[in-house]
Amino acid sequence: MSNCKIGLALGGGSARGWAHIGVLRALHEAGIFPDIVAGTSIGAVVGGCYVAGELEALEQFARELTRRRVLGFLDFNFSGSGLITGQRLCNVLDARLKQALIEGLPRRFVAVATEIGTGHEVWLSRGRLVDAMRASYALPGIFRPVRIDGRWLFDGALVNPIPVSVCRALGARYVIAVNVNSDSCGHGTVVPQMETLTAAEEAPVAPAEAPASYGVGGMRKLLKRQFFGRGDTGPGISRVMMEAFNIVQDRIARSRLAGDPPDIVISPKLPQFGLFDFHQADALIEGGMLAARRELDDIERELALRRPPRAMARSA
Repeated sequence: MSNCKIGLALGGGSARGWAHIGVLRALHEAGIFPDIVAGTSIGAVVGGCYVAGELEALEQFARELTRRRVLGFLDFNFSGSGLITGQRLCNVLDARLKQALIEGLPRRFVAVATEIGTGHEVWLSRGRLVDAMRASYALPGIFRPVRIDGRWLFDGALVNPIPVSVCRALGARYVIAVNVNSDSCGHGTVVPQMETLTAAEEAPVAPAEAPASYGVGGMRKLLKRQFFGRGDTGPGISRVMMEAFNIVQDRIARSRLAGDPPDIVISPKLPQFGLFDFHQADALIEGGMLAARRELDDIERELALRRPPRAMARSA
Protein backbone atom coordinates (compact mmCIF):
# COMPACT_ATOMS: atom_id res chain seq x y z
CA MET A 1 0.00 0.00 0.00
CA SER A 2 2.83 2.40 0.84
CA ASN A 3 6.61 2.51 0.95
CA CYS A 4 6.41 4.43 4.22
CA LYS A 5 7.90 2.30 7.00
CA ILE A 6 5.10 1.59 9.49
CA GLY A 7 5.62 1.01 13.20
CA LEU A 8 3.07 -0.56 15.53
CA ALA A 9 3.32 0.09 19.29
CA LEU A 10 1.23 -2.35 21.33
CA GLY A 11 0.66 -1.30 24.93
CA GLY A 12 0.21 -3.21 28.16
CA GLY A 13 -3.15 -3.90 29.76
CA SER A 14 -3.33 -7.51 30.94
CA ALA A 15 -6.49 -9.26 29.63
CA ARG A 16 -7.51 -6.14 27.70
CA GLY A 17 -4.52 -6.87 25.49
CA TRP A 18 -6.55 -9.46 23.58
CA ALA A 19 -7.93 -6.40 21.78
CA HIS A 20 -4.54 -6.14 20.04
CA ILE A 21 -5.47 -9.27 18.10
CA GLY A 22 -8.56 -7.55 16.72
CA VAL A 23 -6.55 -4.45 15.80
CA LEU A 24 -4.08 -6.56 13.81
CA ARG A 25 -6.92 -8.37 12.05
CA ALA A 26 -8.53 -5.07 10.99
CA LEU A 27 -5.22 -3.64 9.75
CA HIS A 28 -4.59 -6.75 7.66
CA GLU A 29 -8.06 -6.59 6.15
CA ALA A 30 -7.18 -3.08 4.97
CA GLY A 31 -3.84 -4.19 3.54
CA ILE A 32 -1.79 -2.44 6.23
CA PHE A 33 1.18 -4.50 7.41
CA PRO A 34 3.54 -2.99 10.00
CA ASP A 35 7.27 -3.25 9.32
CA ILE A 36 8.25 -2.75 12.97
CA VAL A 37 6.40 -4.06 16.01
CA ALA A 38 7.22 -3.00 19.57
CA GLY A 39 5.28 -4.38 22.50
CA THR A 40 5.05 -3.98 26.24
CA SER A 41 3.62 -6.64 28.58
CA ILE A 42 0.60 -8.32 26.89
CA GLY A 43 1.45 -6.18 23.84
CA ALA A 44 4.77 -8.01 23.64
CA VAL A 45 2.99 -11.37 23.73
CA VAL A 46 0.54 -10.48 20.94
CA GLY A 47 3.18 -8.63 18.92
CA GLY A 48 5.72 -11.42 19.25
CA CYS A 49 3.22 -14.08 18.19
CA TYR A 50 2.17 -11.91 15.25
CA VAL A 51 5.71 -11.40 13.98
CA ALA A 52 6.45 -15.11 14.47
CA GLY A 53 3.41 -16.06 12.36
CA GLU A 54 1.49 -17.49 15.33
CA LEU A 55 -1.26 -14.90 15.70
CA GLU A 56 -3.96 -17.32 14.57
CA ALA A 57 -2.82 -19.90 17.15
CA LEU A 58 -2.80 -17.23 19.88
CA GLU A 59 -6.30 -16.11 18.90
CA GLN A 60 -7.58 -19.67 19.07
CA PHE A 61 -5.94 -20.13 22.48
CA ALA A 62 -7.50 -16.89 23.75
CA ARG A 63 -10.98 -17.69 22.47
CA GLU A 64 -10.91 -21.13 24.11
CA LEU A 65 -10.10 -19.77 27.57
CA THR A 66 -12.72 -20.17 30.26
CA ARG A 67 -12.62 -18.88 33.82
CA ARG A 68 -11.66 -22.38 34.98
CA ARG A 69 -8.85 -22.65 32.43
CA VAL A 70 -7.50 -19.26 33.45
CA LEU A 71 -7.37 -20.47 37.06
CA GLY A 72 -5.53 -23.55 35.86
CA PHE A 73 -2.68 -21.41 34.54
CA LEU A 74 -2.13 -19.81 37.93
CA ASP A 75 0.71 -21.92 39.31
CA PHE A 76 0.91 -20.31 42.75
CA ASN A 77 4.33 -20.06 44.33
CA PHE A 78 4.71 -20.15 48.13
CA SER A 79 8.25 -18.81 48.03
CA GLY A 80 10.35 -16.67 45.76
CA SER A 81 9.78 -13.26 44.19
CA GLY A 82 6.32 -13.70 42.66
CA LEU A 83 2.93 -15.16 43.61
CA ILE A 84 2.84 -17.03 40.29
CA THR A 85 5.81 -18.76 38.65
CA GLY A 86 4.29 -18.38 35.16
CA GLN A 87 5.77 -21.70 34.06
CA ARG A 88 2.47 -23.13 32.81
CA LEU A 89 1.91 -20.17 30.51
CA CYS A 90 5.54 -20.33 29.44
CA ASN A 91 5.07 -23.98 28.48
CA VAL A 92 2.18 -23.01 26.18
CA LEU A 93 4.31 -20.34 24.47
CA ASP A 94 7.27 -22.71 24.20
CA ALA A 95 5.11 -25.36 22.55
CA ARG A 96 4.26 -22.97 19.68
CA LEU A 97 7.37 -20.81 19.43
CA LYS A 98 9.93 -23.44 20.43
CA GLN A 99 13.39 -21.89 20.11
CA ALA A 100 12.40 -18.90 17.95
CA LEU A 101 14.97 -16.10 18.08
CA ILE A 102 13.97 -12.46 17.78
CA GLU A 103 16.78 -11.72 15.33
CA GLY A 104 15.48 -14.50 13.06
CA LEU A 105 11.95 -13.11 12.75
CA PRO A 106 10.74 -11.77 9.38
CA ARG A 107 9.95 -8.31 10.85
CA ARG A 108 11.71 -6.14 13.40
CA PHE A 109 10.40 -6.82 16.88
CA VAL A 110 11.25 -5.42 20.31
CA ALA A 111 9.82 -6.31 23.70
CA VAL A 112 10.18 -3.67 26.42
CA ALA A 113 11.12 -4.65 29.98
CA THR A 114 12.29 -2.88 33.15
CA GLU A 115 15.49 -3.76 35.01
CA ILE A 116 15.08 -4.35 38.72
CA GLY A 117 17.22 -2.05 40.83
CA THR A 118 18.23 0.49 38.20
CA GLY A 119 14.82 1.11 36.62
CA HIS A 120 16.48 1.03 33.20
CA GLU A 121 14.23 0.60 30.17
CA VAL A 122 15.52 -2.49 28.39
CA TRP A 123 14.76 -3.15 24.71
CA LEU A 124 14.89 -6.88 24.03
CA SER A 125 15.72 -7.24 20.35
CA ARG A 126 17.66 -10.49 20.27
CA GLY A 127 17.63 -13.88 21.95
CA ARG A 128 14.76 -16.27 22.65
CA LEU A 129 11.39 -14.73 21.83
CA VAL A 130 9.61 -16.49 24.70
CA ASP A 131 12.13 -15.19 27.25
CA ALA A 132 11.61 -11.62 25.99
CA MET A 133 7.83 -12.01 26.26
CA ARG A 134 8.06 -13.39 29.80
CA ALA A 135 10.30 -10.54 30.93
CA SER A 136 7.99 -7.94 29.40
CA TYR A 137 4.82 -9.24 31.11
CA ALA A 138 6.36 -10.16 34.50
CA LEU A 139 4.12 -7.98 36.65
CA PRO A 140 5.97 -7.11 39.88
CA GLY A 141 4.78 -9.20 42.80
CA ILE A 142 2.58 -11.38 40.60
CA PHE A 143 4.97 -13.09 38.18
CA ARG A 144 8.52 -14.13 38.88
CA PRO A 145 11.05 -11.78 37.22
CA VAL A 146 13.16 -13.12 34.35
CA ARG A 147 16.97 -13.09 34.14
CA ILE A 148 18.35 -12.18 30.70
CA ASP A 149 22.01 -11.35 30.00
CA GLY A 150 22.72 -10.97 33.70
CA ARG A 151 19.81 -8.56 34.32
CA TRP A 152 16.69 -9.30 36.35
CA LEU A 153 13.75 -7.93 34.38
CA PHE A 154 10.06 -7.37 34.93
CA ASP A 155 7.10 -5.62 33.31
CA GLY A 156 8.06 -2.92 30.80
CA ALA A 157 4.87 -0.97 31.48
CA LEU A 158 6.61 0.60 34.48
CA VAL A 159 8.80 2.65 32.13
CA ASN A 160 7.24 2.59 28.65
CA PRO A 161 3.61 1.39 28.60
CA ILE A 162 3.08 2.12 24.88
CA PRO A 163 6.48 1.92 23.14
CA VAL A 164 6.12 4.56 20.44
CA SER A 165 9.72 5.68 21.07
CA VAL A 166 11.01 2.22 20.16
CA CYS A 167 9.30 2.31 16.77
CA ARG A 168 10.71 5.79 16.08
CA ALA A 169 14.23 4.67 17.04
CA LEU A 170 14.03 1.72 14.65
CA GLY A 171 13.16 3.98 11.74
CA ALA A 172 9.37 3.99 11.55
CA ARG A 173 8.07 7.05 9.69
CA TYR A 174 4.45 6.39 10.63
CA VAL A 175 3.60 4.98 14.06
CA ILE A 176 0.28 3.45 15.08
CA ALA A 177 -0.15 3.17 18.84
CA VAL A 178 -2.71 0.93 20.51
CA ASN A 179 -3.82 1.98 23.99
CA VAL A 180 -6.15 -0.58 25.57
CA ASN A 181 -6.31 1.31 28.88
CA SER A 182 -7.54 4.68 27.65
CA ASP A 183 -10.93 4.32 29.34
CA SER A 184 -9.94 2.34 32.42
CA CYS A 185 -8.77 5.16 34.71
CA GLY A 186 -10.55 8.20 33.30
CA HIS A 187 -8.57 11.41 33.52
CA GLY A 188 -8.20 11.31 37.28
CA THR A 189 -9.34 13.98 39.68
CA VAL A 190 -8.82 15.24 43.21
CA VAL A 191 -11.27 14.20 45.92
CA PRO A 192 -10.89 16.74 48.77
CA GLN A 193 -12.69 14.66 51.39
CA MET A 194 -14.71 11.48 51.45
CA GLU A 195 -17.71 11.03 53.71
CA THR A 196 -16.75 8.79 56.60
CA LEU A 197 -18.91 5.76 57.25
CA THR A 198 -20.04 4.97 60.75
CA ALA A 199 -19.06 1.67 62.30
CA ALA A 200 -22.57 0.33 61.66
CA GLU A 201 -22.40 1.25 57.96
CA GLU A 202 -19.05 -0.33 57.26
CA ALA A 203 -19.08 -3.65 55.45
CA PRO A 204 -18.37 -6.55 57.82
CA VAL A 205 -15.00 -8.20 57.43
CA ALA A 206 -14.95 -11.96 57.64
CA PRO A 207 -12.61 -13.41 60.26
CA ALA A 208 -9.32 -14.70 58.95
CA GLU A 209 -9.19 -18.44 58.46
CA ALA A 210 -6.49 -20.23 60.37
CA PRO A 211 -4.14 -21.91 57.92
CA ALA A 212 -2.74 -24.37 60.46
CA SER A 213 -5.22 -27.13 59.59
CA TYR A 214 -4.85 -26.65 55.84
CA GLY A 215 -2.91 -29.06 53.70
CA VAL A 216 -1.20 -27.99 50.48
CA GLY A 217 -4.48 -28.23 48.56
CA GLY A 218 -6.29 -26.20 51.18
CA MET A 219 -3.56 -23.58 51.20
CA ARG A 220 -3.84 -23.24 47.43
CA LYS A 221 -7.60 -22.75 47.69
CA LEU A 222 -7.11 -20.14 50.39
CA LEU A 223 -4.48 -18.34 48.31
CA LYS A 224 -6.77 -18.30 45.28
CA ARG A 225 -9.54 -16.85 47.45
CA GLN A 226 -7.22 -14.13 48.72
CA PHE A 227 -5.86 -13.56 45.23
CA PHE A 228 -9.24 -12.89 43.61
CA GLY A 229 -11.16 -11.69 46.66
CA ARG A 230 -14.79 -12.20 47.59
CA GLY A 231 -17.62 -9.74 47.21
CA ASP A 232 -18.23 -9.45 50.95
CA THR A 233 -14.61 -8.84 52.00
CA GLY A 234 -13.40 -6.29 49.48
CA PRO A 235 -11.06 -6.70 46.51
CA GLY A 236 -8.50 -9.48 46.39
CA ILE A 237 -4.74 -9.14 46.13
CA SER A 238 -4.80 -9.40 42.36
CA ARG A 239 -7.28 -6.58 41.92
CA VAL A 240 -5.50 -4.30 44.38
CA MET A 241 -2.12 -4.84 42.70
CA MET A 242 -3.44 -4.69 39.16
CA GLU A 243 -5.52 -1.58 39.73
CA ALA A 244 -2.60 0.18 41.44
CA PHE A 245 -0.28 -0.83 38.62
CA ASN A 246 -2.84 0.25 36.04
CA ILE A 247 -3.13 3.73 37.53
CA VAL A 248 0.66 4.15 37.48
CA GLN A 249 0.82 2.80 33.93
CA ASP A 250 -1.92 5.18 32.78
CA ARG A 251 -0.12 8.23 34.18
CA ILE A 252 3.20 7.19 32.64
CA ALA A 253 1.56 6.46 29.29
CA ARG A 254 -0.04 9.92 29.17
CA SER A 255 3.32 11.55 29.86
CA ARG A 256 5.24 9.43 27.33
CA LEU A 257 2.65 9.90 24.59
CA ALA A 258 2.60 13.65 25.16
CA GLY A 259 6.38 13.82 24.81
CA ASP A 260 6.64 11.46 21.83
CA PRO A 261 3.20 11.32 20.20
CA PRO A 262 2.35 8.62 17.65
CA ASP A 263 0.83 9.50 14.30
CA ILE A 264 -2.43 7.90 15.35
CA VAL A 265 -3.80 6.19 18.45
CA ILE A 266 -6.25 3.29 18.35
CA SER A 267 -8.15 3.21 21.63
CA PRO A 268 -10.61 0.30 22.01
CA LYS A 269 -13.57 1.12 24.25
CA LEU A 270 -13.48 -1.60 26.89
CA PRO A 271 -14.88 -0.08 30.12
CA GLN A 272 -16.72 -3.21 31.20
CA PHE A 273 -13.68 -5.50 31.10
CA GLY A 274 -11.35 -6.07 34.02
CA LEU A 275 -7.64 -6.74 33.87
CA PHE A 276 -8.12 -10.45 34.65
CA ASP A 277 -10.99 -11.09 32.20
CA PHE A 278 -8.86 -13.32 29.96
CA HIS A 279 -11.90 -15.54 29.37
CA GLN A 280 -13.67 -12.64 27.57
CA ALA A 281 -11.47 -12.88 24.48
CA ASP A 282 -14.34 -12.90 21.95
CA ALA A 283 -15.64 -9.51 23.05
CA LEU A 284 -12.16 -8.03 23.58
CA ILE A 285 -10.96 -9.02 20.10
CA GLU A 286 -14.16 -7.61 18.59
CA GLY A 287 -13.58 -4.36 20.50
CA GLY A 288 -10.11 -4.11 19.01
CA MET A 289 -11.39 -4.68 15.48
CA LEU A 290 -14.09 -2.03 15.83
CA ALA A 291 -11.62 0.51 17.22
CA ALA A 292 -9.16 -0.06 14.39
CA ARG A 293 -11.85 0.15 11.72
CA ARG A 294 -12.92 3.55 13.09
CA GLU A 295 -9.43 4.86 12.36
CA LEU A 296 -8.80 3.17 9.00
CA ASP A 297 -9.86 6.09 6.82
CA ASP A 298 -7.42 8.42 8.58
CA ILE A 299 -4.61 5.86 8.51
CA GLU A 300 -5.03 5.15 4.79
CA ARG A 301 -5.22 8.85 3.94
CA GLU A 302 -2.09 9.72 5.92
CA LEU A 303 -0.11 6.80 4.51
CA ALA A 304 -1.07 7.87 0.98
CA LEU A 305 0.22 11.39 1.68
CA ARG A 306 3.53 9.98 2.93
CA ARG A 307 4.10 7.78 -0.10
CA PRO A 308 7.31 8.83 -1.86
CA PRO A 309 6.80 10.71 -5.18
CA ARG A 310 8.54 7.95 -7.14
CA ALA A 311 6.10 5.37 -5.79
CA MET A 312 3.20 7.67 -6.66
CA ALA A 313 4.44 8.01 -10.23
CA ARG A 314 4.72 4.25 -10.64
CA SER A 315 1.17 3.77 -9.40
CA ALA A 316 -0.24 6.42 -11.75
